[in-house]
Amino acid sequence: MSMAVIGLIAGMALGFAGYFGGFGAFLLVAALGAVGFVFGRLLEGDLELGDFFRPRGRDERRR
Repeated sequence: MSMAVIGLIAGMALGFAGYFGGFGAFLLVAALGAVGFVFGRLLEGDLELGDFFRPRGRDERRR
């Protein structure tokens, strides 16, 4: 499935949540979608948990 189709599905889900549930439901669906995306990337091995806690840029410049 291409990224365009996944973006279309995510946009439609957010649109339905916003229309039927209001802005609070829109935010909830967006937040859960982001959590699901990160969790999926962790399971696929594309992302490591340490990437969120490791400072970027400063360590590499000091070496």
